Amino acid sequence: MLKIGNVSDLQEEFIKNLKYYRNEKKISQEKLAESCDCATGTIGCIECGRTLPSFEMIDKIASALGVHPADLFLRNASSTVRNTKSVLKTKLLPQIEDFIEKEL
Repeated sequence: MLKIGNVSDLQEEFIKNLKYYRNEKKISQEKLAESCDCATGTIGCIECGRTLPSFEMIDKIASALGVHPADLFLRNASSTVRNTKSVLKTKLLPQIEDFIEKEL
């Protein structure tokens, strides 16, 4: 793990997405650390920007969260997921329900 001073934009996105996916999956830092075979403090340090994860750790984290490693670096991943869910619920689901009523 590398120790750093300032948090870059890319690291900020990574941290936001890590927290988002961890919370979405209802996984504690402790459980994630266990899945990644590291100390709980390591996950905490990554999430607060005190350390940078290695490529190996990023891969372990992504695997434990059930996402592709690139998903951890997407801008506004949490907003994108929320927006997609909203569109599916408000636009697509009513159309599917209407189709089922009329066609089946």
